Amino acid sequence: MAAFGNGTRGYPRSRGRTWQRTGPDRATLGIIGTICAVAGFFALGIVLGPVAMFCGWQSMGRKWSSDHSIPALVALVLGAIDTLLSLIALAGAATWGHGLL
Repeated sequence: MAAFGNGTRGYPRSRGRTWQRTGPDRATLGIIGTICAVAGFFALGIVLGPVAMFCGWQSMGRKWSSDHSIPALVALVLGAIDTLLSLIALAGAATWGHGLL
């Protein structure tokens, strides 16, 4: 109906009127990612590291921009370090020497 002179603002199914944000906000994702990254250093680093990286990346808006928050960047960096250390520990545990770290 927008083609007959009616604007999309009055149309009830237009994208601007029905789209609602139901997920967690970006600050919450950054904090959750930071908590997962710190907890990953103590237990389940191979699982919590990628979760922290995912939460940090989603919190930054899936792009590198200058307006990203500090918890999002901390979650991304610590999650990457956590995942790397877990992979090194798993590779060391699989060798004949039974442990690298």
